[in-house]
Amino acid sequence: MNLSVLFDAYKNNPRLNFLADRLLFANLTPTLSKEEGEKEKIYLKNLLGSSAEFVVSSIFLNPKTQGLNHLVVLNDAEEAAYFHNTIENLTSALDLFYFPSSFKIRKNFRLLNTSHIMLRTEMLTKLSTGGNKKIIITYPEALFEKVVLPKTLSGNIISIKANDTINLDGLIELFVMYGFERTDFVYEPGQFALRGGILDIYSFGNEKPYRVELFGNEVDSIRIFDPETQLSERKLLHVSIIPNVETQFDTGDKVTLLEFLPENVIVWLKDWDVIKEKIETQEEDLGLFLRRLTEGGKPNSDEDEEDENKILKEVKLEDFVPAATVERQIQQRHIVEFGYKAHFSQQSTVDSRQKKDDRRKLIDLGIQSIVDSQQKEDDRELMTDEGSAVGSGLSTIDYQLSTIIFSTKTQPSFNRQFDLLIKDLKAHEAAGYSIYIFAEQSK
Repeated sequence: MNLSVLFDAYKNNPRLNFLADRLLFANLTPTLSKEEGEKEKIYLKNLLGSSAEFVVSSIFLNPKTQGLNHLVVLNDAEEAAYFHNTIENLTSALDLFYFPSSFKIRKNFRLLNTSHIMLRTEMLTKLSTGGNKKIIITYPEALFEKVVLPKTLSGNIISIKANDTINLDGLIELFVMYGFERTDFVYEPGQFALRGGILDIYSFGNEKPYRVELFGNEVDSIRIFDPETQLSERKLLHVSIIPNVETQFDTGDKVTLLEFLPENVIVWLKDWDVIKEKIETQEEDLGLFLRRLTEGGKPNSDEDEEDENKILKEVKLEDFVPAATVERQIQQRHIVEFGYKAHFSQQSTVDSRQKKDDRRKLIDLGIQSIVDSQQKEDDRELMTDEGSAVGSGLSTIDYQLSTIIFSTKTQPSFNRQFDLLIKDLKAHEAAGYSIYIFAEQSK
């Protein structure tokens, strides 16, 4: 109950309605208020704790933005995983994807993580087929790797339909050609097993394996099953088997993730300076790794314990993306920044007159502007920041249009002193705040 009420408060907040209007306006009329090549760049100031997850979820569920996809780039894998989990709980979205790095160990660019490859392949496949709006949660190390071209991916999918007649020997040869390993039982992506009239195949594009029951060469039924219990879960009419996108395609078949994404993607960035620094660190680590390979050294002793299908046979510099390229391609997208410091939104050079014209066009189009019950409070906050806005080369009106100010604060540390916690809650209640308390258990 508390969560739904709090989430509704976020969804109905004038700041978020204004943000949704800005993104809708930028996407529908890209040349109306912007010079050619210029994109929307907005900074959400003072988003702390889990407030960013509430904001992203609210924009995702806003009817005005139903035609937009979202790429959220966090600072590291753990932060991205927590962000993904929170968004999933808030939205219950089916088309929500965690997009990790392909590699199992940092600084080893040969040792692959099959579960991560499965997550990457699932996202790329779903995005290439279009359909519903999507959220992709990722981090710098994952952006550093190139991905397979959409047309190459779609052209290498193996389709199996119920009641079809198949050439079983030819299908098995195709599995082997695509790098699948034949085993007695499948338990991870990239494996297949044939026992009598039952063909089990663990695609890289699905969380669980498929079981194809054959009657001769005819597909009698297709089911998803649990690899641990071997029990079937549900019946399917059609499945797509997808090979390992990290090992089966050449450099010429790969592009950056930002090139793969459609035009209607909004890029959300938490502290670009941190993201850029981590990609640059990846560049340095890759250079050292390739040098060791060239000199005939052994990259990592952990590779001895892994099978061939989990080791990238050839590591090429061209399969990765420099930080400068990522930055240039991000600038070609609509950007929403949050975190401690803005980067792209502070680089805006559009003059105040153009901004005013944009505002008039927004009003003429009937798009909601900032009407906030706490406008006076925001104005006071803005006045304290006005000096820094002017000092950075942005006029006050530029700053107002490129920055949306929130009033989130970090929670004090009470260190199990519940009397201080109670005192703090009562003080906020007396000041007119609504208080929501969340716990994993009710007692």
